[in-house]
Amino acid sequence: MTAGLSGTLMTELSGFVEARLGLHFPRERGSDLERGARAASRECGFEDDVVGFVGRLLSAALTQSELEILASHLTIGETYFFREKNSLEAFEQQIVPELIRTRDGFGGQLRIWSAGCASGEEPYSLAIILSKMIPQLKAWKITILATDLNTRALHRASEGTYTDWSFRESPSWLKSTYFKATAEGRWAISPAIKKMVTFSYLNLVEDVYPSLLTGTNAMDVIFCRNVLMYFAGPAREKVIHRFHRSLAEQSWLIVSPTETSQTLFSEFATVSLPGVTLYRKGVVPPQMVIPSFFQREHEARAALQAAHRMLAEPESIKHANLDLPLTPPQPQAGVALSPEIEIPAEEALELYQQGRYEEAAQLLIAQVSANANNAPAMLLLARVYANQGKLKPALGWCEKAISADKMTACAHYLRATILLEQGLPEEAIGSLRRAVYVDTRFALGHFALGSLALRQGDVKESERHFNNVLWLLASCGPEEIVPESEGLSARRLREIVSVQRSQEAAENRTPAPTRTHSRTRSTSFSTKLVR
Repeated sequence: MTAGLSGTLMTELSGFVEARLGLHFPRERGSDLERGARAASRECGFEDDVVGFVGRLLSAALTQSELEILASHLTIGETYFFREKNSLEAFEQQIVPELIRTRDGFGGQLRIWSAGCASGEEPYSLAIILSKMIPQLKAWKITILATDLNTRALHRASEGTYTDWSFRESPSWLKSTYFKATAEGRWAISPAIKKMVTFSYLNLVEDVYPSLLTGTNAMDVIFCRNVLMYFAGPAREKVIHRFHRSLAEQSWLIVSPTETSQTLFSEFATVSLPGVTLYRKGVVPPQMVIPSFFQREHEARAALQAAHRMLAEPESIKHANLDLPLTPPQPQAGVALSPEIEIPAEEALELYQQGRYEEAAQLLIAQVSANANNAPAMLLLARVYANQGKLKPALGWCEKAISADKMTACAHYLRATILLEQGLPEEAIGSLRRAVYVDTRFALGHFALGSLALRQGDVKESERHFNNVLWLLASCGPEEIVPESEGLSARRLREIVSVQRSQEAAENRTPAPTRTHSRTRSTSFSTKLVR
């Protein structure tokens, strides 16, 4: 008979799971929590010693891999194609036609996010709807981002093969039109539909969004169905607020009918359609007060970082030695990863942090009109446009900021993220090299270079930059905010580096024929990897 968890341990475990994963297990669901922890402990090599496993977990010694194993046993990935038909009918009949009309003038871009995508049936359903409704699909730039914190579910989703159980209550034409039977008796989704979806690990409670790093900015529609119900109150409010900021103006949030709440979604306009209630982002009331639990995040992002060394010519940058010493720097009180630069007017920055982009843009344009060399204001204006998905003006203002101050590492980094959004990776790499040459201690620049090198198959180069990242983070406290990350902690960035390395190791152990079909990325800088 194996020992069970005491009341004290159960309370501590519940608190940990809520803080790190956002999952709320009230006392009446204690047996579910213990059952999941026991299964995770066995998989992590603790046999039936669930007490020892929880003790390790609470001592902060749990690895990111073990945390993901725990998440996989505590989350329910049960779903099926075309679930909750009323929501999908509203998407198909009301939302998509309007988006086609309004977005066509902006280069034919659509950005959809399936948050909590489980094994992928929801985002693939959305891809199928779009493929039916847009005749010249190749002429459009369509992003369907699908995220979850259950890496096993993400791996299944990226494989794109399903049993008959995933088709219950789905339309009769679905299998014959968009799937092919496999020798194993499963159903493989059409490659054309499969390539429309990008799967990514993202923790809705811990990770930072909206962000160009994770591609969670300027969304037209966010689906988050049957997810919010598992979060505790404060975590749920935090996620909803971040969803609001991740949406472009007049865009949509779709939740499950069981999750609707006039109080929780008070930042949104409520739209009632037959059988479904939707939420739409409009103009945020000027008198809106930021909830207190966002204050620390806002303060952490208040300072834009930069460098004070001369910027070399591009050819010199290309061949510069970007390796950092092997010995970690010693912690120094009051020393950040890169020195501070002038901060734009506090009011404009606060408007940006609240997601009130149009108001922030008006203020910043007035500042630039008054001072044509105000590089910080130009840079924040570039961020404002980038977060709205307006990449052309974002790039323009970013380049103006660089012209005014070439020694600002974060400006070169922002330019790189915009170029990546535009599908220009080689130009982006050039900007990232400038960023880390200007400031060799710019951790996110090294991280982005490492991620892109891994994406291009250059493992040696990626390891070099990842080692630089870990060296830079060695002197940081776990919850210290990484400069230019918009709230990403040093602990979280270390974990992401670990995940990317483990993904590459797993991919190298996988036979080549089965490695070519998934399109999964980590929570970082547009990296597409197999989990």
